[in-house]
Amino acid sequence: MTQQSGPVSARTRVGPVGEMQTALARAVAAAVAGAAAEGRLPPEALEILEGLGDGHVEVPRESGRGDFASTAALRLAGPCRLAPRQAAEVVVSRLDLSGLPVDRVEVAGPGFLNFFLAPGWLSGVVDRIRAEGPAYGRSDVGRGVRVQVEFVSANPTGPLGVVNARAAAVGDCLAALLEAAGFDVEREYYVNDAGSQIERLGRSVEARWLELQGREVEIPEGGYRGEYLIDVARAYEARRGDWARAADPVARAADMGRFAVARMVESHRELLEAYGVRFDVWFSQEALMKTGALDRTLADLEARGHVFRRQGALWLRTTAFGDDRDRVLVRSNGEPTYFLADIAYHRDKYARGFRHVIDIWGPDHHGYIGRMMAAVAALGYPRDALEVLIVQMVRLMQGGELAKMSKRRGQIVPMADLLAEVGRDAARFFFLMRSAESHLDFDIDLAKHKTADNPVYYVQYAHARISSILRQAGTASGPGAPGENNAEHRLLTAEHRLLTEEAELALVRRLADFPEEVAGAALARAPHRLTRYAVELATAFHKFYDTCRVLTDDERLRLARLALVDATRVVLANALGLLGVSAPDRM
Repeated sequence: MTQQSGPVSARTRVGPVGEMQTALARAVAAAVAGAAAEGRLPPEALEILEGLGDGHVEVPRESGRGDFASTAALRLAGPCRLAPRQAAEVVVSRLDLSGLPVDRVEVAGPGFLNFFLAPGWLSGVVDRIRAEGPAYGRSDVGRGVRVQVEFVSANPTGPLGVVNARAAAVGDCLAALLEAAGFDVEREYYVNDAGSQIERLGRSVEARWLELQGREVEIPEGGYRGEYLIDVARAYEARRGDWARAADPVARAADMGRFAVARMVESHRELLEAYGVRFDVWFSQEALMKTGALDRTLADLEARGHVFRRQGALWLRTTAFGDDRDRVLVRSNGEPTYFLADIAYHRDKYARGFRHVIDIWGPDHHGYIGRMMAAVAALGYPRDALEVLIVQMVRLMQGGELAKMSKRRGQIVPMADLLAEVGRDAARFFFLMRSAESHLDFDIDLAKHKTADNPVYYVQYAHARISSILRQAGTASGPGAPGENNAEHRLLTAEHRLLTEEAELALVRRLADFPEEVAGAALARAPHRLTRYAVELATAFHKFYDTCRVLTDDERLRLARLALVDATRVVLANALGLLGVSAPDRM
């Protein structure tokens, strides 16, 4: 995996499922302690179990093996010199499950402890979801640790492309997941508005501007040839044309570079905001360099003894920190490298108080990870203070073939063109359906279909269907009526013990998983897990709806099912919200 280690809290058990896992793990630990006190297990048994935390209690993958299962006996058997089933029997004999909604415990297979919960455990989940509303799924796993997520950060030399669109979806969703998991998150866009690329951009705009004046000119070598610069040149002419015609060519090209950068950055900002992505900070490389940050960073590294001179250049000894070779900081002509600028930028991040930094880079930056990790270590920060995620390439597919969408911009398909074709919701959902480090084939035809085959439509339709059911129920029961006739009041009296059908219980179980899914996706840096969960939850709901009549004539059962439907609406809306996708009431 590309992902580097990050701040992972040991406390990852959250929500109804996680809380039950923790409670059962404590009960098992108490049983082991009791058995050790009686001499039926050796004293070190409790130490072994404490080393496992609550990780030995999991939800079985196969039905019929309980609601939860513990592998504690399997882990203890060897060190305790007991057969696994014998160790399991000892633990079960000392289990005190009073106060826990456990119907029974079975020793199964080679020594698993399978816990079967009473139906009442699930009934409380519905009320909890409806009471917590938008807060359901949030936790304090992150404990307020400050985390910066820097993503997109495209060069301001051209329009955003589809890879940038994927990075924007991944970065924004990851930031939302981290916030929901209790981290203090800041989203940042790094504007690369300094260096030779901006000089080339200015000369490229100048060439297009001169074309508008009727002159035949060539785009300078290494310049930018995209036709989007014609629009920039026209805008420049309208704003600065008179000044430019009388200006020194060098000053004119520099002015055009600054103008083009400002225009590009503003277009990036507007497009990203239309995409639902808003950054807390737009950080300028040029502004950083003007503060003398590069000189201070170089002095810091020299003071730490990590800089050496060779062939007239200054080098950073990154091999001392795991890199495959040392890297140049300042060239022999005295010009600083981009690497030094990037080190200064990251030094500034930590100076701003971030304990952890997550950079999301494009596929062409994979080879840059080692040197940047080494640089952070050379600055004296923990190696895992920096985490790098790579967002891989995207292939747009249409009619089973590579799509040809770009009308006039060459090889890069602009993000704006894709959004115009499929819309914001489909784009974000589809980009998040696979791990960011996997290549993605984006099926444009599927993204536009209004059928159950389209996963985002399928999930949104579940929310819209629920909204329709609740509207019908509200009309039938008089939502505006006072007191006991009010529909909301009546739902609070719902008897969840009446939910006994397998489709009902399966839906409640999936709802109970949501807080763990959110925390797990945040800690694993895996937004794609949330799209999978949303589809699975929608599937559980559609199956429930097809199996169980909600607006039944049985008033008590109707209220119980309506409460379940409303809880599903809450969780679907919360999941879609974290994905940055709308939850429509009608479709």
